[in-house]
Amino acid sequence: MLSHVKLESRPSNETLRVCSQNPTRKDLETDIMKRKSLIVCLHKDFAARQTEAYQLERTEQEKEELLQRLQLQCEESKHENVRLAERNKKSEDLISQHRSEIWELKLKQRKMKLKFENELHSMMQQHKQLYAAIKDAQPKE
Repeated sequence: MLSHVKLESRPSNETLRVCSQNPTRKDLETDIMKRKSLIVCLHKDFAARQTEAYQLERTEQEKEELLQRLQLQCEESKHENVRLAERNKKSEDLISQHRSEIWELKLKQRKMKLKFENELHSMMQQHKQLYAAIKDAQPKE
């Protein structure tokens, strides 16, 4: 009989299993605290991600505005380059025209100089001939 009493004072396997499956109040409170802490961390992480998302959206908006300004400046630069290229072309054409005119004037001056030198040479020859004729015609003393 003593062995029977011992068996009754000992918890049954089923009781042990139920006790091990049923957490204690302390375990439940610990679990609740962990979950609350996790919720706080998740809220902080969510807030940080919202802030980051807002900053990224703002950065994206700023970049889009910058892109629009740069595209406008690029278009303005293209138009300015076209205008300057046309202006340069006109200037080059004028320079070419003036060079041609200068070349023609120099050529004309050379021709006039050669004509003058030829006429001067011819007149000098005529002068020599006249001087020689006059000298020959003068009586010799």
